[in-house]
Amino acid sequence: MPPKPNYARSRELLATSLAGIKGVGPKLEKNLAKAGLATVEDVLYTLPLRYEDRRQIRRISQLRDGHREVFVGEVLAAGETTTPRARKRLFEVIVGDGTGQVSLKWFRYHKAWLSKRFAVGTRAVFTGEVKRFGAAREVHHPDVELLGSRSLEEVMAADPLSFGRVLPVYPLTEGLSQKVARKIFKQVVDAYAPLAVSPVPPEILKKNNLLPLDTALRECHWPEVGEDEPFDEERGPQQARSSLVFDEFFFLELGLALKRRGIILERGMAFEVNHVYTKPLAAMLPFRLTEAQRRVLGEIKHDMMAIHPMHRLVQGDVGCGKTIVALMAALVAIENDTQVALIAPTEILAEQHYIQFHQWLDKLGLKAVLLSGSLSAKEKQAVYEEIREGRAHLVVGTHAVLQEGVDFKRLGLGIIDEQHRFGVVQRGVLRHKGDNPDILVMTATPIPRTLSLTLYGDLSVSVIDQMPPGRSPVKTRVVSESQRKDAYIFIRKQIEEGRQAYIVFPLVEESEKSDLLAATQAAEQLAEEVFHGLRVGLLHGRMKPAEKEGVMTAFKAGEIHALVSTTVIEVGVDVSNATVMMVEHAERFGLAQLHQLRGRVGRGSAQSYCLLVRSKNCSEDGARRLKVMSETTDGFRIAEADLEIRGPGEFLGTRQAGLPDFRVANLLRDGRILEQARQEAFALAADPDFDSHPKYADTRQALLDRWGSRLELASIG
Repeated sequence: MPPKPNYARSRELLATSLAGIKGVGPKLEKNLAKAGLATVEDVLYTLPLRYEDRRQIRRISQLRDGHREVFVGEVLAAGETTTPRARKRLFEVIVGDGTGQVSLKWFRYHKAWLSKRFAVGTRAVFTGEVKRFGAAREVHHPDVELLGSRSLEEVMAADPLSFGRVLPVYPLTEGLSQKVARKIFKQVVDAYAPLAVSPVPPEILKKNNLLPLDTALRECHWPEVGEDEPFDEERGPQQARSSLVFDEFFFLELGLALKRRGIILERGMAFEVNHVYTKPLAAMLPFRLTEAQRRVLGEIKHDMMAIHPMHRLVQGDVGCGKTIVALMAALVAIENDTQVALIAPTEILAEQHYIQFHQWLDKLGLKAVLLSGSLSAKEKQAVYEEIREGRAHLVVGTHAVLQEGVDFKRLGLGIIDEQHRFGVVQRGVLRHKGDNPDILVMTATPIPRTLSLTLYGDLSVSVIDQMPPGRSPVKTRVVSESQRKDAYIFIRKQIEEGRQAYIVFPLVEESEKSDLLAATQAAEQLAEEVFHGLRVGLLHGRMKPAEKEGVMTAFKAGEIHALVSTTVIEVGVDVSNATVMMVEHAERFGLAQLHQLRGRVGRGSAQSYCLLVRSKNCSEDGARRLKVMSETTDGFRIAEADLEIRGPGEFLGTRQAGLPDFRVANLLRDGRILEQARQEAFALAADPDFDSHPKYADTRQALLDRWGSRLELASIG
């Protein structure tokens, strides 16, 4: 066996194009490319979805219901028929082997071709999932290998990739069958898996009972399983898969560990806390900070007073009071003659923060400015100038704040809201807007631990785990279309008792393509027909900031009874007298969004309610989301459910969110391995030898190859 290549040579060899693999012509190359497969490394990391156990060929009498089985049979009858109830046409073949019979069915088929293929007397090997309907057994769309004049032994010997072993089942694209995929993948795995090298230090692999990369890849594709050894077709070879998952997590966590260590080593600004603005603000607030808010504020101030830059994540459920904690932190930076940038993912959110913050800052004699994409060129230039000259103490905006041309006189603190829309890269851009400013990241959407370890492994975490006093949990009901009238009666009764309500719609105006109710038309209809005699207001994203502020001020003052709105009010609106949140087409919203909307009520001592109106054509996933909402108000439970239903990519809203593109690891399933990899990575990053010792040279290089640009790790090498 040739000697194993070093890490650098291994990287070159795994970059080999699939065009050079035997049997891959131009057409197959094109089909493989459609599946995202261009190099041998792509193939090695495209693991089977599941496995088929074809070690035993069973008699028909031995077939197990619910299992994928391999059996030999002779065609006894074949022809077109119809299903008894739905009267749909299908092609049925009855096969037997002397011990029993089984029915094979095709629902998508070419009649002439199947009739010719399954003439009575034809013998074949069949593979498929056995289903039982009453006394009869069926297999739908089985794999078929015709025996012809050959014996079973001859067929098995001629095709060792299809019989007598555990087979991989690959994710396929159009124009690529399992048989062809197995043949190509087997070639690649045999020739190239032995050349794969991962520089996870061998002592870490040994300590955690993990396989070397080459062995793990080979085992994942073609598991070597003894004849009577039990094998899980869904989960596959666990040690091999765990080894690949660990390998992926380890390098990400090592990068995050070095990033955190780098931040700790850098010099930042050591702020003094003299309460110049925080004390007057505390005196103006109509409430006292909770114990949890004070604790988290203490952690933030401690970081801000240190000589190293702060990098802290503040997590807390809807309504726990993160915004006021962020404002207090901003005032500490401002009293030290520095500026603060607050970045939100959408213009609506940025405007809401601006509305809230500038009201307080105005009273303190400070200046807040709003920077968003909808400003005219002239307005933008005026804001740029105020920022550059330091006249703007607090800059609130969207991604626009991160653009070139936005220059701060002296940026001391960057606050990022609704964290999961911004990844490590955006945090890096914000840091470069000043001289290592402090960074505070806020999340109102509780993030499951596995996600926060991959997205925020480089941040210290504070949790506001206490709600302001006097709040009662919001009662949540799912309302069908037929119950809408009752819901309106209930809302009117609440208003007559002196309360207020929100009614939220997904769209602003009706469009021809959409069946969703639109806020604008609904506001008119509700005012005229449903809430006649009451004051109905309208709030949506297309209104100018001043108009929105006017509507919200009127609502807060009790001048509007029912506020019809789009999701503009998702975050940051606080009206303690509002006790009902009605969400139309609730199934169209994500769980995190519904949780945010529900968080707009229940802010006073009166019992509050959330009515989720579901449409007639509500999807299965939509129904699951609404069920979760009606069962719990726990933000972390809701976040876990959201992650399960939608998966990490969609849960985070965007692909650029900084979520790593894992090829093997699954955040929902592999949390335990993530914790393990994180522990080992952070321990290695703390080793003084890691930065320069030759034995870690390949580990450092692998880290740069995989995560260098994503984590701004150019300084290691």
